[in-house]
Amino acid sequence: MNQLLAELVALLEDSGFCDHIQILETSFFSFAQFALKVRCTIFSKYTLQIRFYFNRGHFDYSYQIFAQAPICRWDNKEHFPSLNTFPHHFHTIENEVIESPLQGNPIEDLKRVLVELKKLFG
Repeated sequence: MNQLLAELVALLEDSGFCDHIQILETSFFSFAQFALKVRCTIFSKYTLQIRFYFNRGHFDYSYQIFAQAPICRWDNKEHFPSLNTFPHHFHTIENEVIESPLQGNPIEDLKRVLVELKKLFG
């Protein structure tokens, strides 16, 4: 968990548009189960919140952008089985739910999210 957290923070710091990084939760239940929550400011006006829950080899994740209210989110809650990328999906700015390229690998997924954030808000 500590190595993952260090890598996540390093990616955020290196992005060029993430500031005020806060580690809000680090719950370590066992080697097979932990939770993390990190927030930062992006482009000086939005908040990116990253949440992970790891349990016996499975990562639940969400990468959510919000200001006063949620704007968009990538996550893997198992709500949309009809999508080809199930359980991975994206809640768009227009409130649609579409397929997502994320795959549950926290480091690789955050790299993709940061690229998409730059396209959407940069």
